[in-house]
Amino acid sequence: TDRNTRFLFLLDGFDELLLERGARYDLRMFLEQVALFQKRAAENNDERGHRVIITGRPLALYGIERLMPQNLERARIMPMAEDIQDLWLENWGNVADVDRAVATVKAEQFREFLRDDLCPAPVKELAREPLLLYLLAAMHRDGQLEAEMFAGAGAGEAKVLVYEQALEWVLEKQRSEGGRNFNPELTGLEPEDLRSLLAETGLCVVQSGRSYAAISTIESRLGKKKDEGAIALIENARKEDSSDKLRNALAAFYLKPAAGAENSVEFFHKSFGEFLCAERMAESMEKWTIKIGKRRKNFAVATYEFEWQVYDLLGYGALTAEVVEYLMALLVKNEVDLVVLFDRLHEFYLCWCDGEFIEAKGETLPQKKARQLQQQKIDRGQRQVDIYAGLNATILLFELHRYGQSQGEFKEKIVFYPCGKPEDEDLDRARLLRIIGYSQSLEAGAFVKVVGKFLTGANLSRANLAGSGLRGADFSGANLRGADFRGADLRDADLSGANLTRANLTRANLTDADLSGANLSDADLSGANLSGANLSGAELFRVNLGNIKWNHQTTWSNALILYLASGVPETLKQQREFAAAVLLSQGFNQVSEGKVDEAIASYQEAQTINPQLQVAARFWNKLCWHGSLSDRASNVLFAGEKAVELEPDDGFFKDTRGLARALTGDVTGAIDDFLAALDSGCFDNSNPKKQQRQRWLEVLQEGEHPFTPEELATLR
Repeated sequence: TDRNTRFLFLLDGFDELLLERGARYDLRMFLEQVALFQKRAAENNDERGHRVIITGRPLALYGIERLMPQNLERARIMPMAEDIQDLWLENWGNVADVDRAVATVKAEQFREFLRDDLCPAPVKELAREPLLLYLLAAMHRDGQLEAEMFAGAGAGEAKVLVYEQALEWVLEKQRSEGGRNFNPELTGLEPEDLRSLLAETGLCVVQSGRSYAAISTIESRLGKKKDEGAIALIENARKEDSSDKLRNALAAFYLKPAAGAENSVEFFHKSFGEFLCAERMAESMEKWTIKIGKRRKNFAVATYEFEWQVYDLLGYGALTAEVVEYLMALLVKNEVDLVVLFDRLHEFYLCWCDGEFIEAKGETLPQKKARQLQQQKIDRGQRQVDIYAGLNATILLFELHRYGQSQGEFKEKIVFYPCGKPEDEDLDRARLLRIIGYSQSLEAGAFVKVVGKFLTGANLSRANLAGSGLRGADFSGANLRGADFRGADLRDADLSGANLTRANLTRANLTDADLSGANLSDADLSGANLSGANLSGAELFRVNLGNIKWNHQTTWSNALILYLASGVPETLKQQREFAAAVLLSQGFNQVSEGKVDEAIASYQEAQTINPQLQVAARFWNKLCWHGSLSDRASNVLFAGEKAVELEPDDGFFKDTRGLARALTGDVTGAIDDFLAALDSGCFDNSNPKKQQRQRWLEVLQEGEHPFTPEELATLR
């Protein structure tokens, strides 16, 4: 060759060399040879300028990182910008298949998949990681990743689908040829054992509280796990006085050495570790529900072992929203008996609340877990372990409750009352208050930091939470009927859509709290601080507003039945925003009473008093609907127009405007609206209103009028 030509040698698959050869001494020699070549290329005029780039998963460098030749530099691939991703996809069209035409089609189909609205955000995020983009592209090429898979799937379900398909492809197809899977030969493990190894690694990474876990920790947990493949792997490693086999197995997948932490691993993408952790937890939780014996009365995992496993899985720190999301999706997908799981966790919860575990004689379960974590250099004491295990179990009970209440078959079977049933004699109103106090020993506000985001939809009816610190807690949609929040710190709390009827909120700090859509009927807000609070759409029937604090950022607009609130300070009555909101709420009620003219006047006067008042679409819609049924369609059609203008995608609002249009002679407009309402899916197939609208359409399209006095009577 021409001596003036400079060559760049690309040596791909460095980790494959490790898997095939298995000896790190050989790898070190190989790197030294490369370093020597580069040194000569820099010094020798005959070979000047030649360079070598070696690519592969960096986990293969374990044990020899510090011994690497100094003239070899480590480089890291950065996340892809969109233009670089497009270039990669272009090149993928050259190699996706041996047939160039097929490869081009496959690449374009993958590009369309990434741009499809059905493609979940996690997939699009993963596609920015160069090392994972190939994984996704290959999965899509092999038919394991298609947009249709995610139709109708929730966020959690979609993510689980992605990661399960990814794991299956990596374990079964990534290293295969002619139908033969080479992973068992390279790693010494069967696919199911490899998956178990990865799940245990995910649990270790999450429990570490960092982004990585020590290989010794993974090895220790695998050794205690009743898994034949894992036990064989550890035994072989011990016989050979080396953990290379374990490292080889880990290096085969999407892990890398942790920066600044020798002999530790982390996942290339955090979400992979979180998913695998959730998969490991789901595996144990499914076993908790299995019953054995002829009459299926005894659990396969006995009570003491179950309690230890709860501490082992949950006593490390706070569950993240991501892990909980994956876990719930996996439990549902795997058809785990959620009623049995709920009952067992609830029994644990009650024992934990009574301090049975932390106060047990001899070595306690919290102490046992704390020692395990300390051996792994994770700083946790037994009190911390006890608190985290209990709070995390509480989180799972809240999540199971929320799921159960959304499913008819579980609505009566999975109901979590943290303080007991409100009507029962053994109701312990202060139970949650004591839990909050106990968790404070971790740090101030610990309960909200750990559990606060999981309180949505909770049932805390009649709970005593007086004086508690609940700043920023998410109580959206929660049942807080008759709850005692006297003097509680609810700043920045999300109480939107919550049931707060008869709740005691005297002297509560609700600064910047979101109370939109909440039901505060007969609630006591006397002395409460409502500065910056949002009460838009809240129901305020007979609410006590005596001696409240408020400011100009307090939102009253579109509140319901505000005109019947009691104890309203005189200075507040004079505030134009409040006065306008009172009039609007009065007009909203007049509509229901059929007083259409009075309602229109109230709406208009409210807007005159406060020109900045933004009347909600539901207010306009109600005026249009009831006005149309009160023979005033021509007077209220404008309200229907405003509702649709504010929320053009709402099928119900178009349905209302369609009625008003039909009654005012705009048949074409009515047909368009009814068609749009049906297409929006606002009426499901079982709803008789859907059949009714379809009948209206048929009659209107035939040039007839379906709205007889009898038909209108059915709508009132």
